[in-house]
Amino acid sequence: MDYTNKAYKVFEMFAKQKALATAGSIDDYNCCTIGWGSLGNIWDRGTNIVTININPDRYTWEYCMNKDTFSVCFFPEEYHDDLMILGTKSGRDGDKVALTKLHPISRNDAVIYEEAKLSFICKKLYQGEFAREGLADKINNGIYKAWRPHYMFVGEIIEVIGGE
Repeated sequence: MDYTNKAYKVFEMFAKQKALATAGSIDDYNCCTIGWGSLGNIWDRGTNIVTININPDRYTWEYCMNKDTFSVCFFPEEYHDDLMILGTKSGRDGDKVALTKLHPISRNDAVIYEEAKLSFICKKLYQGEFAREGLADKINNGIYKAWRPHYMFVGEIIEVIGGE
């Protein structure tokens, strides 16, 4: 199936549905709920990407920094409470996925979930922290007044599962 012909609602996907970003292997992975991301292309018209943003205080950030692939999965509304658990608990403290109804599976050197309605598997092309000097004052004095800036991870889409 050619995923590029799908009609994704890119301005709603992260903001309204939330997503689960996961990095690592099925034997050692971590995930976190994210609300910031985008789909698009970069560097040439054949490089379709998913961009996610993760705060370096999150345990998942360590996995994203050290792994070559990551996944971004979207779920039906019935898994909202599970995504809230995964967004508020830390994998440093134990197996937070065990607290949910989700079932992780291995696919193409990444971890996705049986319950996801749409999963993007990505090969990392770029990682870097937002530079404070490059951010608008309203961002620096707003969200990053008390936080360290997020890291951006850009991944080339290598497989899409679901979304039919």
